[in-house]
Amino acid sequence: MREQRLVFGEEPELYDRARPGYSDAMVADVLIFGDLDPRASRALEIGAGTGKATVAFARSGLRVHALEPDPAMAAVAERNCREYPDVDVEVTSFEDWARGDGAFDLVFSAQAWHWLRPEVRCTLAAAALVPEGTLALLWHRVRWTAGDPVRAALDHCYRTCAPGLYERGPGFPGLTPSGLDERTQRELTELAGGPFVDVTIHEHPWTQSFDAAGYVDRLRTQSDHRLLPPDELARLLEAVDGVVAANGGTVTVPHSTLLVLAHRSAARA
Repeated sequence: MREQRLVFGEEPELYDRARPGYSDAMVADVLIFGDLDPRASRALEIGAGTGKATVAFARSGLRVHALEPDPAMAAVAERNCREYPDVDVEVTSFEDWARGDGAFDLVFSAQAWHWLRPEVRCTLAAAALVPEGTLALLWHRVRWTAGDPVRAALDHCYRTCAPGLYERGPGFPGLTPSGLDERTQRELTELAGGPFVDVTIHEHPWTQSFDAAGYVDRLRTQSDHRLLPPDELARLLEAVDGVVAANGGTVTVPHSTLLVLAHRSAARA
């Protein structure tokens, strides 16, 4: 049986080509919040994928130990990080690795925190951090506005071609489930007096334009789409292709990068 959190590794090159990276401004927010000197700090990455966030943080000069459970994804991450000698990639899940040695100034996770076991992820992340170390959680989000005609057309595609997917989620592609930032903030804030304090949320807005092939490729990297029956997925992607064609052959998608930050408590548990 295919495990949803690991289906990205079925086509790692597609994922690497179609998924966006992370901005230097976003990395700067993390470094400022943590008062981190990148040349003197160690970072642990949870769920590196093909190295999208790994590269962004490595550009700042950080030493990064990146964990990725899928060997195919890890191999692409290693390739993408070759020019950064202070990056190493280990093929393992965070839960299996979990050394709890308090050696890292920063623990970060991009698009992966929600795949970790909720009952242990905060405790394990805190155990990896030095006192007052920084936890940074990142997600790219699509930010369609309610009256956008392209959004309405895509919504119709999902209603008619993939009704199960439409009913489970917000009804159109790429949206982070509503309330993610509130739930994550609450998860960390409820640990106040325990491992995490100073929970803060930042957003970095941006846009990306796609042709039909590029937009379809992006959707093919989404785990819920990959798990659709092949015929259903083909119908959906054909309909989406038609929406982009009807929009002049391109679609500009509004995004934001959600950044949830917290400090490890100064007192060790």
